[in-house]
Amino acid sequence: MFELMYRLTRAVLLAGALLGTAGWVQAQEDAASILEKADLIRFPKESFQVDILVHSEGGGEAESRKYRVLSRGNDNTIVQTLEPASERGQAMLMKGRDLWVFLPSVSQPVRLALAQRLTGQVANGDLARANFVGDYTPKLIRTEKIGGEDHYVLELTAADRGVTYARVMYWVKRSNYWPQRAEFYSLSNKLLKVCTYENFQPMAGKTRPVRLVMEDALRKGDKSTLEYSGMALKDLPERMFTKQYLQKLD
Repeated sequence: MFELMYRLTRAVLLAGALLGTAGWVQAQEDAASILEKADLIRFPKESFQVDILVHSEGGGEAESRKYRVLSRGNDNTIVQTLEPASERGQAMLMKGRDLWVFLPSVSQPVRLALAQRLTGQVANGDLARANFVGDYTPKLIRTEKIGGEDHYVLELTAADRGVTYARVMYWVKRSNYWPQRAEFYSLSNKLLKVCTYENFQPMAGKTRPVRLVMEDALRKGDKSTLEYSGMALKDLPERMFTKQYLQKLD
């Protein structure tokens, strides 16, 4: 009798462990699926072009800059400076997680970090490598209601130190996978800035956020607003995303 009870108890515990493991695996699969769907809301999977107007304010000053982004997947991106006119001709090239800036007055490209500040609250990686899939390991933490609607809350942990942020907390609307909010953290787990995704409109075949507001978590009032326009699918051959080709762009 004792042996029978022992075996039954062991079987129950084993079944519970297996169910717990299966549940954990399913949660991670769900987290990866949520992240991928949210990425596809933000940007097309296909090659595309989009213009981004960045208006930054804080410290008593305001400035506006305009960029054109040419993207082929998450590993090939060109960011051209369109405005101000004095900086027109500058361009960044991203290959994988390697990033260079080309300056008309300098013969050789200069290596940059994705986390380095581009303008206002915008880092280089915010424009050059904006998708999260591949750069972060997602974990589904919980769901919570915002404005009466359920949202997934994901914790994104950097795949390595070469990505833009060490950790991201990410809110995604459960009903349609629209991104709503992101909190960006440093390696020391300090909250750096908060991003909200706003003004969802049809663009390049999907309803996407055409305005992002990035606010400094350390300096109140310092923020950058990114306005996206003219997004269109475009055939961008891989040969474009080379240092040699970039020098031909104007």
